[in-house]
Amino acid sequence: MKMHHLNSIKLWAIIPAAGSGRRFSATDLKQYQIIQDRTVLEHSVSRLNALPLTGYVLAVSADDHVAKSLKFTCAEKAHFCLGGAERVDSVLNALNYLSNIADPNDLVLVHDAARPCVSIENLNTLLETALYSKQSAILAVPVRDTLKLGSTEHHSIVKTVSREQLWQAQTPQISSIALLKTALERALADAVHVTDEASALEYCAAPVQIVPGRSDNIKITYPEDLELARLILQSQQDV
Repeated sequence: MKMHHLNSIKLWAIIPAAGSGRRFSATDLKQYQIIQDRTVLEHSVSRLNALPLTGYVLAVSADDHVAKSLKFTCAEKAHFCLGGAERVDSVLNALNYLSNIADPNDLVLVHDAARPCVSIENLNTLLETALYSKQSAILAVPVRDTLKLGSTEHHSIVKTVSREQLWQAQTPQISSIALLKTALERALADAVHVTDEASALEYCAAPVQIVPGRSDNIKITYPEDLELARLILQSQQDV
């Protein structure tokens, strides 16, 4: 494992896993689909534990009877809290949980439960960037496809949007506990639409470093993504 100079700062992770997964299936949760005898969520947690985590918090639904029965990597570091109606609510609940056991200056990674293919190399670079810059950071990839602005009413193209300087955000996203908590609380109080942690940090004018990621760090959103994730995980093992 690459050596990280955390010094007195500890590293934590939050995995919001209370989503309904409506786009995946009306009945099945994407994070509990099986790939290579493990759930997607177990794969995601395993990747994060390649880093020197002090602990990780899974924010789950009140009626979730699966998460606590899973065999997570470094299970002794696992914590659980109640998730919220939206992702931002789950992350904030987890940050409030961490506030009782962690230092406000500690770093926290927030990672999608259904993003099991993030590379260990990218995780290392993300952490190193945050430590070196002393700023928040996210994984992202440059937008490669031609982008079209469409009319939702007529399903026709309005115009082509320039993809220059556009990045597709991924996770993990890393920040200090105190900064991220303040940013999320302020965004919610001001009714700002928050789609990821960087959105809240941007709203508070906190700088966020972009760390170039990999296109195979996919988020399982639709049923067809599951087979793609299977192929990616297999190819990563074959390297």
